[in-house]
Amino acid sequence: MKVEIDQKSGFCFGVVNAIQKVEEALKSNDKLYCLGDIVHNNMEVERLAALGLITINHDQFQQLSNCKVLIRAHGEPPSTYEHARKNNIELIDATCPVVLKLQQRIAKSYSEEKQLIIYGRKGHAEVIGLNGQVKNKAIIVEDLNDLKKVDYSKPITVFAQTTKSISGLQEIKKELESKASAELKVNDTICRQVANRVPHIRKFAAKYDCILFVGGKKSSNGKLLYKECQQVNTQSYFISNIDEIDDSWFENANSVGICGATSTPQWLMEKVARYVEPK
Repeated sequence: MKVEIDQKSGFCFGVVNAIQKVEEALKSNDKLYCLGDIVHNNMEVERLAALGLITINHDQFQQLSNCKVLIRAHGEPPSTYEHARKNNIELIDATCPVVLKLQQRIAKSYSEEKQLIIYGRKGHAEVIGLNGQVKNKAIIVEDLNDLKKVDYSKPITVFAQTTKSISGLQEIKKELESKASAELKVNDTICRQVANRVPHIRKFAAKYDCILFVGGKKSSNGKLLYKECQQVNTQSYFISNIDEIDDSWFENANSVGICGATSTPQWLMEKVARYVEPK
């Protein structure tokens, strides 16, 4: 049976950068805090925890002082930086450069006269950080139903969470254009390193009898890419580790493709490949 790993799957640049900063910091410190899961993959979180990375939530962060805290690739709102300044917390900022640029654009474009829409998932760490740039006054839109909150008689500016789908943004844009009577500006701020994986993974999934998609259950990007795999290959299976593999999946398979999300570590896909390869 042929087993191959998709070489374009795995960590995006922002995640690679964040993990490198963690590993570098832990060489000289036996303890480093991380504000939220560094990546939406439990296996990688556990690996880094063994090195000394302690994952905390925002409530726990508010109780800290005189320590080091990593800001992950998703970014953070200004309030996080303000708390750090007041409490002698050294921040290791691993905000993805694409996200950081978007934060700056949103802050610069905001005015009380305009409605600011962020196309993204409510409660997602990146969206919280983006909305924080404008004192949480943006309208968060996940789908067309959320556009009910928009006043179409007022100017509208739209930005997108960097990991959302291009087609989703186009759908939102089309609906806004059909109803807006004032100025409308839709900014395509979707990261192409992530978005371009959609057409690639569809081609990859179509090449094999069976697909193992490796990802964390919290990963939005993982859910999106796995859905694309399923659409072109019904024998696609979502797993988080080798314990979830069912050998019956391969009974009639001559080839298995292994792929993953932007939050899936290469070492985990390799571990899956070793398990699946004929002994």
